[in-house]
Order: sequence, then structure tokens, then C-alpha cells
Amino acid sequence: MSDIIHLLPDSIANQIAAGEVIQRPASVVKELVENSIDAGAEHIQISIKGAGRSLIQVTDDGKGMSPTDARMAFERHATSKIRNSEDLFSLTTMGFRGEALPSIAAISQLEVKSRQKEDELGTLLMISGSKLEKQELIACGVGTSISVKNIFFNVPARRKFLKSNETERRNIFTELERIALVHPDIEFVVIENDIETLRLPKSGLKHRIAQLEGRNIIQQLIEIEVETTLGKIYGYVSRPEYAKKIKANQFFFVNNRYIRHPYFHRAVATAFEQLISANEKPSYFIYFKVDPETLDVNIHPTKTEVKFENEQALWQILMVTIKESLGKFNAVPTIDFDRDDAPEIPLYNPAGNVSMPKVNLNPSYNPFNNPAQDIRQSAAPKFEWEKLYKGFENEKDLLEDNVLELGHSSPSLFKSDHSIVETDLFPEHYQFKQKYILTSVKSGLMIIDQHKANVRILFDKYLEQIKEKRGVSQRVLFPEVIELSITEATALPSLMDDIEALGFELNNLGNNCYAIQGVPTEIENINPTELIHSIIGKSIETGSDVKSEVQESIALSLAFSTAIPYGRTLTADEMLILVNQLFATSAPSFTPEGQKIISLISDSEIEKKMH
Repeated sequence: MSDIIHLLPDSIANQIAAGEVIQRPASVVKELVENSIDAGAEHIQISIKGAGRSLIQVTDDGKGMSPTDARMAFERHATSKIRNSEDLFSLTTMGFRGEALPSIAAISQLEVKSRQKEDELGTLLMISGSKLEKQELIACGVGTSISVKNIFFNVPARRKFLKSNETERRNIFTELERIALVHPDIEFVVIENDIETLRLPKSGLKHRIAQLEGRNIIQQLIEIEVETTLGKIYGYVSRPEYAKKIKANQFFFVNNRYIRHPYFHRAVATAFEQLISANEKPSYFIYFKVDPETLDVNIHPTKTEVKFENEQALWQILMVTIKESLGKFNAVPTIDFDRDDAPEIPLYNPAGNVSMPKVNLNPSYNPFNNPAQDIRQSAAPKFEWEKLYKGFENEKDLLEDNVLELGHSSPSLFKSDHSIVETDLFPEHYQFKQKYILTSVKSGLMIIDQHKANVRILFDKYLEQIKEKRGVSQRVLFPEVIELSITEATALPSLMDDIEALGFELNNLGNNCYAIQGVPTEIENINPTELIHSIIGKSIETGSDVKSEVQESIALSLAFSTAIPYGRTLTADEMLILVNQLFATSAPSFTPEGQKIISLISDSEIEKKMH
């Protein structure tokens, strides 16, 4: 029998590796920009066409490559970052596996231009599907420029499953945002379809955050910083009053590398536990500087998951540091001892004699035997219960007469045992704790959540408006200006038609700023800028690419923002209208997110509780 096990050709092995490392155009941008950072670049330009499908070009002013290095860089597991196994435990660079460039070359048509400072000429390489097509000396600037064209051209199944241009573009900017937040000392420029759409000059960390998230975020941030033997933690957290109900800006970085870390996220949530509601989320930009030997970044191909050696201790340090900073900036409620009406607290004198406080007591006082005299010798009020009961009887007789005049078949509201019988004089619905609507049905007692019921009603209404494009806009006298973050600005174009269908009118002012010229007529006492942030954030959070799902996300966000809040008192007519509208919807029992709106307590359950 012949042998059946054989080695894979390099081209196939690289395509398999590309499946792990290169998932979409954003992955290419991430790997190329990180290589530029490792090369010591101070200016990095990213050029994109067709949301990265047609072209991704990254040009830097780093140290460049020699002709030999340029050719060797596209061999699998070729790297300048590590020499031996010990280096894996002291990594200070971004890329180190030597899989990124050969993986990119395996699924695209790639061109490289690179020159070192001491060389007169640079090197040109052209590779298509892992096959070297050309290598020659050319004149070029110092640094490296890599152009990746027609991604997944030779893997049509992978190209077919790429999302829309809007989604892929948003993913590219998400990766750039994560990189730019840890390298404020590097200038980034983004050119899309030959038009510059983003420029991030060199700056400090706080201003880099403002460049990406909007200038208004500066006033929301509280600085945190602590340095221990385990490492340094620094960065910013948002003030509690700026917590968001939608996805907030939440970033962890360790040694200049973006990471996801649910365990440390719980530390932040614990610090904010008593300051924000359960459904609100604080923003944070938190950076760790730790000894590379106490960190393992080699547990995931995208390097976004890491393992700390001292996770529990760092958790405690992080939580305490955030709490301390919140208290230092008066974000935590404190007792004010400087009030004018505060009681005077005497100084403690250890040499002085402390006497027992005197208590005035009247031993002859008895509130039952002598109601006319209390401790202060004041007369107790005397209640004449008989007169009160006579007034009650008179009122009952008057009410019975009114019922007789109205012609009801059951003239008495009160039976001989004083039990209440149901008549048309009693409302059909009752509000309980300004949160629930109670109504009687044949099988028992129905409980309706007033806020969720209104969400269901408004969702159907707004979704119909979007689909039929018949939202009514109301012009505003003084337009508000809304400043979007980089991520929000990249998501807005794909949502603009649906947002305008609701009744919003937005005018692009440039630099990710928009003037709100009109708002839907249904909006009252709601900040339109917060509402637009909520709509865009909800769409980004769901990450949907299907048009109908995007429309549902927008309608749901607007419905939650404008629905009747808990704590609002409803009139009988309002409750009646709300219930009737609820049962006219397509799915009255559940919200669009699947939350329960209606609960029923059967007659038998009530009987059990009464025995």
C-alpha cells in the first residue's frame, strides 16, 4: 500500500494560515500598520479603495528593508522579532510569528517597495498568490510601501463572504482606532478613493482620544494612574454621569497592544457599581505596562487575548485605583461636613471628665390612663369616631342615590357585608407603582409593563415609517451640532437614508460634525444629539449587514429612547389607549428583543395566595 501522508505545498499552507490571520481587509490593515510601527515609523499613510477589496496600501517612513530582507519577509515563519524560544516570553514588538506577510501574499496580488536609509536604491517585489513574479532595484523613498490588491482573488469562497463596503470600512477604522490610541506619537493619515478622510497628527494621549472620539469627551474623562512592583496602570475613565446605555468606548491595552479582557472589565464595573444603574456602561481607556515575562500573548492568532501571570492582584489594583480616582474628582458621593446647618462636633479632650447625659423622665406618665397629659404637658387630640362613621354612612347613601339616578341594574355599591361589587364607576385599568398596568381578564389578573408595551408599539410605528419613508420632520429654530467619533462617522453613511426616513435632517459640516436641521415630530423633551448617538451605537453594537436588520436596529433604538418611562403617572384614558394599541401590534406579548411585556396571574393562583 502506498504512503498517503505528504507535506503541503507552501502556497496551500499559507492559504490555510491566512484563514486564521487574515479574515477580512481590516486584518490586512492591522498587520501592515503594526509592521510599520515595529519598523520605527513616525508617519504612516493608509490608502484604501473599495473598502479594501480593490486596494490596501500602507506607506511608512520606517527603517526599510534590504533586498534580501524584503524577499525573506514573505517566507513562512521568517521574522526579525525573535531568535530563540526565550524571546517568546519577553516580546516588546507587535508582530512576531512571521505568518502575516506570507498569508497576505497567498490571497492577494502584492507589491512591495522598500529602501533603507544607507542604500541608494530600493527594492521592488511583486507577488501574486505566493508566487514571486518580479524582483528588481528601483528608486524610492526611505521606508516601506506595501500595496495589497484584489484580496481573496484566488479564494472566491472567502471573497464571497465579505460583508458590504460600509461594514468592511467600519471594521478597518475600528482596527485603526485601536492602534492609534496606543501610539499618539505617530501621525496617521487615511486616504479613501484618493480623498483624505482622516488625519491624526502627533499629540498627547488625551488629545489623541479627543481626535478619535470627539472633543467633547475631554470634559468627561477622569485620569487614573498607579505604579506598583507588578507594573503600571494608567489612562482615563468616564465620569459616572456620562455612562451610556449603548455600547460605550471601552479599551484595554497592555504593552501597547489592544486586548479583550472580561475579567478586568468586571473590575471596572465593580468600581462603578454604586454610581451608575445596572444597564449603563462607563467608557474607559486603560493601559497596562507590565514585565513582558509575566505576559503571554501567544495564545490567539490575532493576539487580542493575553494571559497575565498576576491577574488577581492586578484586578484588585485596577478596581481600587479607579475608585480612588472617582473619589478624588468628587465623582463618588461624600458626606459634606462644611454645611452651615451641620451639628457642632466638640473636640476630644482625653484629660476632661465625661459625664453621663441626663434624661428627663416623668414616671407618672401613662398615655392610656391619662391621655390629656404627655411629657410636655400638652393635651392629646380627642377623636370622635362616631361622627366620622355617620359621615361615611351619609356619603354611602348619597352614592347609592346617584347610581339609582344613572339607571344601573345593581344600584348598590356596598352589600350588607360592605364588599365592593364591580360597576361602570370603577376604571377598567389600574397603574401599580407607576410601572405596571393591571387589568382584569376572564382567566385572572393581567400585568402589563408600561415601558416595554410602549416600546413594542413605537417599534412597529417607526419601522413602518422607515420602510415607507413617511416620517414627518420638524425644522428646528437653532440647529444643534453633533460631533461623531471615528467609528460613528464611518457607520453613519449606511444609516443616513433610514435616519432621514424617520424625520431627521442632518447637514454634513466636515470633520465628523453634523448640524441637526430637523427632528421627527414625535420627539419631545429628548436631546436629539444623544438620540442620534444611541441610534448609531445600537447599529454598531448589533453589527448587522442586512438592510432589514439595520432598519429594525434604528427603529428599536428610537423606540427605547422615546417610550413612556417608568415612574410616569398615566391617566385612565392613557392606559386604555396604551393597552388597545399594544394588542393591535404584531406581537403584543414580547418586545422586539424578546423581553416579556405581559404576565398573567390566574384565578387559581390568586385563590391559593388568599388561603
